[in-house]
Amino acid sequence: MTGEADLAAIGTLLADRTRATILLTLLNGGLTSASALAERAEVSRSLASAHLRKLSEGGLLTVEPSGRQRLYRLSSQRVADALEVLLLLAPPSEVHSLRQANQGDALRRGRLCYDHLAGRAGVALTHQLLEGGFLTRAANDFAITASGERALAALDIDVAVLRARPRPVTRACLDWSERDHHLAGSLGASLTAELLRRGWLQSREASRVVSVTDVGRVELERHFGLRPDALELLPQVPVRAAA
Repeated sequence: MTGEADLAAIGTLLADRTRATILLTLLNGGLTSASALAERAEVSRSLASAHLRKLSEGGLLTVEPSGRQRLYRLSSQRVADALEVLLLLAPPSEVHSLRQANQGDALRRGRLCYDHLAGRAGVALTHQLLEGGFLTRAANDFAITASGERALAALDIDVAVLRARPRPVTRACLDWSERDHHLAGSLGASLTAELLRRGWLQSREASRVVSVTDVGRVELERHFGLRPDALELLPQVPVRAAA
């Protein structure tokens, strides 16, 4: 017999800043080495390994051997979804350096929300898909139009194949930095993967940050009518860096 869910156990795993940094880094959806995660969290390899072991034992991470390396990723889409919801509740962190300010701006411009595009780039692209008639709003979600299917087919994305999978094709995912929705679901994931493959988006190792390349700006406007200026950050109340 088991009792009710032990929420405190998950809270304990999240309460450490190093573990939180590791989890947020792995929202990039990929496999990442322990050394890269240690560098990102600015801790020693041995300390990072101890935290990774706790997160793995707690069911939040999966580890895969690769030669002499051990590569880590979030254990499931559900973990990623839960982290994104918590980010909506979390207060902004204090900025103590120009490096932190630049990192924050980069995350706001474009990032991976596990396997789909988020941040200003994700929200702007979703808005354009709606305004261009490629998507329509359906209750609290999106639906693909016939013109959307044709446009996606031109990018080698077969919507019929996506519909045959158990995962929802579209999902409206609330963006924690833009406070607006971006496109998730199997379509959001497939579109993001294709944009990365074509070099229209560029990712960084051990980071959620992605950027729209110069080629991507041209091609996204040509295919979907997304104007480059729509990718610029919206005005935000400035946060004064600590001295």
